[in-house]
Formats: sequence, structure tokens, C-alpha cells
Amino acid sequence: MAEPRVVLAGNPNSGKTTLFNRLTGLALRVGNYPGVTVDRHEGRAALPSRVVLLEDLPGTYSLSSRSAEEEIAIRALTGQGAHELPAAAVVVVDGTQLGRSLALVLEVLELGLPTVLAVNMADELARSGQRLDIERLGSLLGLEAVPIVARTGGGVTELCAALERTLASGRIPPLPEAATVSELEPELATIEAALPDALRGADPRRARALARWALLSIDDEDELEAPETLRRVVGEQRASALARGLDPDLALVRPRFTWIDTHLPGLLVESSEERTPWSVRADRVLLHPLLGLPLFLLVMAALFQSLFAWSDPLIGAIEGVFGALSGWVQASFEPSILRDLVTEGLIAGVGSVVVFLPQILLLFLFLGILEATGYMARVAWLMDRLMRSMGLTGRAFVPMLSGFACAIPAIMATRTMERRRDRLKTMMVVPLMTCSARLPVYTLIIGALFPTEVWLGLSAGSLLMVAMYLFGTLVALAAAAVLSRTILQGPSVPLVFELPPYRMPQVGPVLRGAWNKGLAFLREAGTVIFVATIALWALLSFPRVDEQPGQSEEQLHAAQLEESLAGDLGKGLEPLLEPLGFDWKIGVGLIGAFAAREVFVSTLGLVYGVGGDVDEESTSLRERIRAAARPDGSRVFTPLVGLSLLVFFALACQCLSTLAVVKRETNGWRWPVFLLAYMTALAWGASFVVYQGGRLLGYG
Repeated sequence: MAEPRVVLAGNPNSGKTTLFNRLTGLALRVGNYPGVTVDRHEGRAALPSRVVLLEDLPGTYSLSSRSAEEEIAIRALTGQGAHELPAAAVVVVDGTQLGRSLALVLEVLELGLPTVLAVNMADELARSGQRLDIERLGSLLGLEAVPIVARTGGGVTELCAALERTLASGRIPPLPEAATVSELEPELATIEAALPDALRGADPRRARALARWALLSIDDEDELEAPETLRRVVGEQRASALARGLDPDLALVRPRFTWIDTHLPGLLVESSEERTPWSVRADRVLLHPLLGLPLFLLVMAALFQSLFAWSDPLIGAIEGVFGALSGWVQASFEPSILRDLVTEGLIAGVGSVVVFLPQILLLFLFLGILEATGYMARVAWLMDRLMRSMGLTGRAFVPMLSGFACAIPAIMATRTMERRRDRLKTMMVVPLMTCSARLPVYTLIIGALFPTEVWLGLSAGSLLMVAMYLFGTLVALAAAAVLSRTILQGPSVPLVFELPPYRMPQVGPVLRGAWNKGLAFLREAGTVIFVATIALWALLSFPRVDEQPGQSEEQLHAAQLEESLAGDLGKGLEPLLEPLGFDWKIGVGLIGAFAAREVFVSTLGLVYGVGGDVDEESTSLRERIRAAARPDGSRVFTPLVGLSLLVFFALACQCLSTLAVVKRETNGWRWPVFLLAYMTALAWGASFVVYQGGRLLGYG
């Protein structure tokens, strides 16, 4: 007999995944849902006399399909596409946030599935001085409701028994009175008739629920895939409702919350003891109009300091391992193209992927801790007004701040944002933040070309470095405002949610979440980065040049680069680069920087024949840059050229790793190509204005 499929649904932070892990004993299978990057968790759970296949749906506050998580939840609950119609659903609610959680419960019940309700946090509810009338709740909803404590396993045995009884009977709870929306009856009937047969199914109750879902969800062609005919009908019916003076969203949602407001007071019995929860006292400080933001900046400063300080030893160790491995290969084998492929291609390619792992793991570890405590929801609320003026939401603030460390984990951190449009806008501007990979380039150019004299404790170099950070931030905010009013425009959706209570984060789930996201990076983005690094090595290595008598290794490297395909590309790009003040050698450096921005420094070292370990502090490289001359004897690098190059690096998307991660997160090449194109055009235009404007003002 086939194992019945049971889906586990619930709000984020409701303890749903903790319950899933306890029911499956961590014997889970992790993969991706078809067409999206959201992780899919499946496992087997043992009931008293049978085994079921349990699927942990992404946490969601509703089934409106305004995010990838919501779309997956509605498709899984209704058996759409590659999803099998489940035999039953278990909805996990946070007993301390029952008002918020019941909205999702009512939506699930509208779908007509056998359902069991698991009321989690029963212990916290008792400590808060409240008592839930669980029998009355189950009676109102027409299902079995079981109080549990997923963290300790309390009530899980009773939940399994209730689920087995529900599966055996196949009993479907009655349609909640909140689902009867008489105001929109004409519009819903028309949409229901337009549903495709594959979507409608044989159950009229589910068809009506899907009509409500379509009217609520299908309002933006960029956010949801739907048949064109259905999209047209929904648009017409939304217009019809508005013409009758009805807001479809409010008309669909209002009955559910009216039902909750009516019945919730009779479900919760308040303690006679008057007391102020400590979380309320904490919010008076953390959400204070004056203290809230400075406190958050202190938290972020500590986070970024730990990212740099704690990841540096791990990054150094990884670089040391790959450097030692490369040195061993070079010492053990005679010079050959195969040895170069292994050392400069394979080993360097794998190393360029793995070296990002410490920062990614640490960032997601810290973000997971802050999310689990309930603090990140408060940060989103705190920053929402400021970010909204730029076309973003409060949830975009943390990924943008993370971009100062590295764009890769910052882009991955946009997964916490609910709406796809907001995620895309944030991903499109995060690479403009001044990441740590730009620092070697900034340090080299500023140290080589700008004055070092100090006035009143400040030098031109230090002021310019601060200006570059400020410049990147302002351009990122301006780009977000432009995108919000052009290709990613849409109705502004207010950030409305109920603040979760503060909780002590659970070590296991936080560590597993960070580890799974790190592995996802290696599995998906790492493949693209590795292949791109090999391709870049080939461009820098072919065609091969013969070593001449008396030629030093540095001279051989310089000759190889000049005659290589990358050198030809640099010379081919020179007409485009000349208006920016760049020559073909800088062009080769820009090509090399596509592997990673900091590669620009070592590529220039090869171009100018500087041997040994080359970094931004290399005195010989700085001297070569200062002395570099064009065929007519004029200097290649001047302060104006340096400023033009700084502006170009501040705005250009010189990072294959970033493009690879955007490709993974958007599940296609459309947005990475757009990101590369708009940032390159922006960088060229700004650099052109700086260089040509400087020349017009008499600087050379």
C-alpha cells in the first residue's frame, strides 16, 4: 500500500520545521521545488500503525501567491503541476500568536482537505498567563486540534494519533463561514468558470477556493505564472468589483479576520494577574524612535566585524591549503600546459568557490540567530518607512548592509523577503554596495596615484576611500528608486505583520539552516563559478608563446598575456576604453577582474611584469603603475585616470560569482544579463563623465 502524502503548513517561526524534524527523526531528503530555488524537505513519519510521507512546506502567512513560498504552498495543497494532491494537511500554529495564525488555517480549510491542527508553544502560552480552550477551537473549526510543544516533543504522540484517525476517516472539515464572500459572488463565479480543467479538478469546493486565490493573487504578470485567458478574466473581474465600489483584496480578506475577531476572545482565557511581558519592555527600547536605529547599527557593526575577523582566519586557511596544493603540483611536475591547467585552472577554480564559504556560513548563521530571536522582524518594521521612499521595503535593509561584506551572501539573504518584485529590486542594487573585494583595487589606485600628505589628521586618500563607500550607497538607493518606477514598478504593498515574540534560538535548526544554504551555494553557484574560472584561464593562456633565450619568468608572463586571447580582447576593447582614459593593459585587468574584482591587482602585476606575490600593498607594482607610459611618452595612470577607474569599479559588475548567484536565485539568465548590462552601462557612463569632464576642466 502506497504511503499517504501529508503536508505540513504554517507561518514562519511557528515551530513547523522543528515539528517536522521531530516527526521524521531528521531522516529527510532535501532538494529544490521545480522551477524555483526554495528548498524542498521530505521525510517519513511513523504514526501508531502506518508510515506517511511528510512534506514540510515553506513557511507562509497566507496562500496569496505573492512570493515563491506562497505559490509553492498553494500548489502543494491543491495538487497543481508536479505536486500530488495530499491525503491530509497538518497546520501548525503558534499558540502565542493565535490571531495571526488562524488566518492561514481558514485558508487551508477552504481547500477542502482532511486537516489536523497542531497548536504549538503551549508551554509559552501558559507562561504568558493565558489558557486556550482547545476543545472549543477544534469544535469551531470542525477538526481535531492538539496542543504540542515541538521543541520538547510534548503532545507529538497525541498529534500522530489524531492524524491517523483523520486519515482513516477521510473527514473534511465543514466550510468555514468566513469563506462565504457574498459581495463578490458574481466575480468569483465568472473566474471559477474560467479555471482550466487541470486546475479546477472535480471538487467544487476547491474550485471556488482557487477562484478566490486567483482574484487575490493574479494582479502582476511578473509575479505569477498563469494561463493568459485566466489572467484576462481575473483582470476584468477585478475591474468589475472596483466599478461596484468594492476592493477585491479587502472583500476577500475581511471575512476571515472578522471571524477571528469574533471568536478569538472566547478561545483565550486571560489570567487575572496584571503584568507587562518582558518582550513589551524590550520593544520599548529596541523600537524606540531615537534609540532603535543606533542600537541596530551597533548590532550590524558587531555582525560585520565578526564576519571580517572570524572569517579571515578560515579564508586564510583555505587559501593556504589551495596555495600549498598548487605549489606541490608545480614542484612535482615539469612545466607544461597540463600543469598550468591544474594549478591556474582547476585548483584556482575550486579555491575561488570554496573561499567564499566561511563568510556565507557565518552570515547565514548570524542572520538565522537574529531571525529566530524575533529581532529581524522588528528591524524590518523600523526601517520600512526610510526604505519605502526609495521603492524598497524594510526587509531590503539587511541584505544591502550585507553587501558591504560580499554581494554573494547578501543576494542569498534576499530570500527572507516575501514578494518576488522586492527580491529582484534588492538583488539588482546590492552589487552596487562597496564590497570587500573592491578594497584591494581602491587601496592600490589610491595609494599609487593620490597624495599621502595629512591635514588635520585626514589625507586625500582616506577622504577618497570614505567617498567611494558613500558614492556606492547613494547610487544603489538611486538605482532602486529608478527600478521601482520603471521595469519593476508595481503597486506598493505595505509591510503588515504581527511582531513575533522574542525566543531563544534553537542551536540545531539554526546550524542546519546555515549549513544547507552554504551547501546550496557550492552546489549551484559554485559550478558556474568553477567553469567560468577555467574559461578565464584559457583566455589568459592561449595561444602559447615560446620562451626566448635570457627571458625572465616575469617577461615571459608579460609576453604571454600580451599575445593571449585576453590580450587581443583588451586591445579590441581599447577603442571603448580610451574615452575613459584606459589603455589595453587596463582592459586585460578588467577582463581578469570578472573572475573576482581583486584579481585586477594580480592581473596588473602580470601585465607589468611584477613577480612574486602581488597585492594592493606591492610597492613595485605601485611604482610600475606610476611609471607606465603610452607610446607618445605620456603617463598611463594619472589622478584623473585613477578617479575614473575607481568610479568604474564602484559601479561595474566585475564579479562572475555575483552573476552566478543571481542566476541561481532567479532561476534563469534574464536578470543576470540585465544586471551585467545596466551596471556596465552605468559604470561606463559615469567613468566617461568623470574623465572627459576632468579634461574639460584642465586636468590630465
